[in-house]
Amino acid sequence: MSSTAQPRYLRIKEYILEGIRSRQFLPGGKIPPELELARQFQVSRMTVNKAVRDLAEAGILLRFAGDGTYVAERKAESPLLDINNIAEEIEARGHRHSADVYELKAVASNEDVALRLGVKEGSTVFRSLIVHREDEVAIQLEDRYVNPVFAPDYLEQDFSSRTPNDFLMKNCPLTDIEHSVEAVLPSAAEQAMLDMSAQEPCLLVLRRTWSHKKLVSFARLTHPGSRYKLRSQTRVKR
Repeated sequence: MSSTAQPRYLRIKEYILEGIRSRQFLPGGKIPPELELARQFQVSRMTVNKAVRDLAEAGILLRFAGDGTYVAERKAESPLLDINNIAEEIEARGHRHSADVYELKAVASNEDVALRLGVKEGSTVFRSLIVHREDEVAIQLEDRYVNPVFAPDYLEQDFSSRTPNDFLMKNCPLTDIEHSVEAVLPSAAEQAMLDMSAQEPCLLVLRRTWSHKKLVSFARLTHPGSRYKLRSQTRVKR
């Protein structure tokens, strides 16, 4: 759909989102007043208000009566009790996902990996080491081990343009998840890959996934604590 065919309020939303992505509108800073946007796009203030209200409801903007509208200072966020594609999470926030692939190869499993992946020590497994970025800012180091029996084409994928999650979900449909979360300090290598200091704590998620009772992968997901949070919502049965 061309921009001229879009509803006008959607054009305004995209203008604001693009301004956030390009850092024309910085976190904690104001966006132009609604009257100014109405003049710029030659629309009513009601149309501008709908665009701004939608972005505020999504948590992207913060509105303060009598003061103006600000870009929210947001941490990246993932659900703790579910598994989402990190690229889709980032794009849903109106930001751009990119990935740096540091390693993608077959390795011999050490004692810890073998135990967590349910294979014999020394067995060949596939390893990927990837840094996921949101608008060029590193938010996750994904260190993943995969049982090659269940994903034989894993090493042939381009994980700079497709996430391991997307590949595995399509090839080994998820049926069970195991999560544990720890607070850790980053190693020297993790500091370099995540562009962070030695003193900043990280959230480390240890995740195992099964497909129809088959243990497919084990991942260590390391997130800079100042840039990331985990969320959980559970319905309580009565």
